[in-house]
This record gives sequence, structure tokens and C-alpha cells, in this order.
Amino acid sequence: MVFRRRGNYLPFLLVILFSVLIFFVLNLNIFERKAPQIPMPDVLHTNLKEPILIRVKDNENFIKNVKVVLKKDLNDSGIVIANENIKRLSDISLQIKLPKLGYKTNSFIVEIYAKDGSLWNFLSGNEAKKQIALLVDDVSPRVSILSNSYQIEQGGAAAVVFAASDANLNEVYIETNRGKIFKAVPYVKDGYFASLIAWDAKDEEFRAFVIAKDKAGNFTKERIRYYLLNRKYKISNINLTDKFLNGKIEDLAQEYAPKDNNFTSTEKFKFINEVLRQSNEDLIYKITSNVPEEKIENFNMNLFLPLKNAMKVADFADHRFFSYDGKLISESYHMGLDLASTAKAHILNSNEGNVVFDGDNGIYGLNLIIYHGFGLYSLYGHCSSKNVGFEELVSKGEVIAKTGTSGLALGDHLHFGILVQGVEVRPEQWQDRIWIENNVNRVLREGKKVILRQNK
Repeated sequence: MVFRRRGNYLPFLLVILFSVLIFFVLNLNIFERKAPQIPMPDVLHTNLKEPILIRVKDNENFIKNVKVVLKKDLNDSGIVIANENIKRLSDISLQIKLPKLGYKTNSFIVEIYAKDGSLWNFLSGNEAKKQIALLVDDVSPRVSILSNSYQIEQGGAAAVVFAASDANLNEVYIETNRGKIFKAVPYVKDGYFASLIAWDAKDEEFRAFVIAKDKAGNFTKERIRYYLLNRKYKISNINLTDKFLNGKIEDLAQEYAPKDNNFTSTEKFKFINEVLRQSNEDLIYKITSNVPEEKIENFNMNLFLPLKNAMKVADFADHRFFSYDGKLISESYHMGLDLASTAKAHILNSNEGNVVFDGDNGIYGLNLIIYHGFGLYSLYGHCSSKNVGFEELVSKGEVIAKTGTSGLALGDHLHFGILVQGVEVRPEQWQDRIWIENNVNRVLREGKKVILRQNK
């Protein structure tokens, strides 16, 4: 019998275990091999007054160091304008103030170096580099008002046409003294813009400015010179009755109030008049703030006459105070015009447009909203039925719905509203042929004439 000597496998096993260990360790996140990202454009503009923004991120690890070098050209060794050691952040933005540059040039090179916290590359980490052209621009955009409405009324609307030019133009819009932004739509030719704007009825003061900004951070703020006309709107003191609270309010509370609530009848009214109303108006604002056009050539409006032989039964911007047993319960604004004729009367569309909403909307009941272009919307509330659907194009004179008592309506009527970029405005203006001509149609025509004359 022959006996074989058992081999010594221990060194072999140790090699295998060591290899597995090395493989495991090297595949830990601390040894990841992906370089950081520098999600920056290839060109930056600066006015040398504002700091430049440098962004670096690393989805696999954390940023350890960011160095930024400024050069006058590729042959220049440059100067280090930032060298930041970062404390375990994976996404950083650095605002870097530029030094005073004595060079007679308007273009520079910015080199960005970023290292992560990986232990790869013999513990030195992964490095990314990006080169960016930095262009100096210290000239503000030019703005010129070409045509605008003579006046704007509290709760009303107005139009403006203007020119804005800059080699690096970035943003153009209109801003009010209350911070409301109105989109300015490119009009007829490049470099020209137009907008409908509105003065919120709840605001006692109003100013509107054209704002033009370039890519370097320079901006121009030009006031639009309107004659301002303040207006006093109706104030109503309304006593709530048990019949109203236990009827219409109870019905709405059953549908919209939180389930298993312990609200009293007046608390239910407060919920409907404040919480539900706000959510309904937020939806309207979201829908009607949109201006989808990238450019317009023409815009011409007809009268808005949604109901034949109608009688006004409630005013626009009526500030209503509600009391019960002599105690103030709640308040709200009625931001529309209530019109009534016969029960389930035909509601007519006065200007061609697209249906952008057609559904239940709380206190507004069955609610339609139609977009007519240029930031202008019409709204129809408390309908009993509708003849049109979402995204449908409706023509002038088309019957779109019937009046009713849906939502917070006691009697059959139409709640009719006009909105300009989300702001409720006086419907009466849009029912006045002379006002529309003088404040909208004529302003746009005259602005267009100036544009075409300047481009001959």
C-alpha cells in the first residue's frame, strides 16, 4: 500500500482569502472611481460686480476640494481665486468674488478643479477639470416704451408695448410694486414685447416696471407711465341665517369638510368661505397664470356678453363681512360679476378660445375657464350643465353652458369673471367697446406701427 503525503494548502487559501478581501475592499464606496461632476455651462457672463457661481457635485462620494483658477488666456499661468476644502458635502455651490482685473480684455478663462473623497488613485481621490470662457459685460440692457394705455384703474387692466435690447439679453418681464410678475410676450419682431397687466382690486397702490436683465447680471428697470385711478368698491355686511347655514352650507360641508368633523354651523361656514374658497381660488390662479404663447403677431378682442338680457345681481370686488347673532364670523371678496336672467339660461362665449378647465370647483360649482390668448381668461361659475369639454376650441357666439345654482349659489345665476395672468379684473371693462379699443386694441396697433416703422 502506497500513502501520499497530504499537501499544504494553507498558503494557497491565504492567497485566495487575501484576494477576496482586496476585491471586497476595493469595491467599497470609499474606493469608487468616478470623477466629480462640474455641471457648468461652457460660457459664463459677468459684470465684475456680482460673484460668479461655481457648482460641483459627486453622486458616489463627497467633494473634498475645489480649486478655481482665472487666466487671461491659455498661455497665462493664472491666479488662484478659490481653493476650498469641503466638509463632506456631495453637492456644493460656491459664490466667488472676482478680483480687480487690470487687463485690457473682456474675455478670460476659468479653470475648475474638483477632487472627491475617494481613496482611489493611491488615496488621492478622483479629479475632474472643466474650462469655461468668462465674458465681461458691464452694459445694461436698453428699454424703450413704445405704446401703453393712458390709465389703469384699481381692479382694472392695461396694455403695454416696448422694446428691449442687449447682446446678452436673458430675461424680460413686468413687475409691480407688490412683486407680481407679468410675462412679456415677444411681439411682431425680435427685441419687441407686449403684455396685458392688471392692478389687483385689493391693493390701494400700484406701480409697474419693465425689467430687462442680461446674462452678466446687468439690469434695467423702466417704469410704465400710467395715470392711476383709485376706485372704491362696495362693502357689504351680511347676516347669516339658520336657513342658509343648515341648507346650502350644510350641503357643501357634507361634500368638502373633513370627515367626522365636529364643526358648528358657523364653523362650517367659516371653512367653506375661507378654506374651501382659498383652495378653489388657488386652482383658478394656477390655471390662469399661464401664458403659453412664445410670440404674438395680432390680438383683437370683442365685447364679453355671456348672458342675453342679463341683470347684475352682485358686484365685482365686493368686500363682504358675514355675521351671526351680531358676531363677525368671516369675510371674503367677491371677485366676479353675478348676472341673472331666466333659470338655466344659455351662457355664450364671446371670443374664440380654448377650454382650459371644465369641472367642479367647490364654491364655484360647475366651473368653466376659457383662454383667449395673450394671458386673458374668462370664467363661468355655478353652471347647471355644460356643452363643451377640456381643450376644446370654442368659437364666438357658441353656447358653452347653462346657468344654475351649483356651488355656493342660492339662486340661479352666472358668476362671470375676467382674469389677466391670474389676476381678477373688472368684467365691466371688457363689456365696454370704447374701453377695449382705447386700452387694448389701439395700444397694440400703435405699438405694431412703431415696430414696423423702426424696422424699415
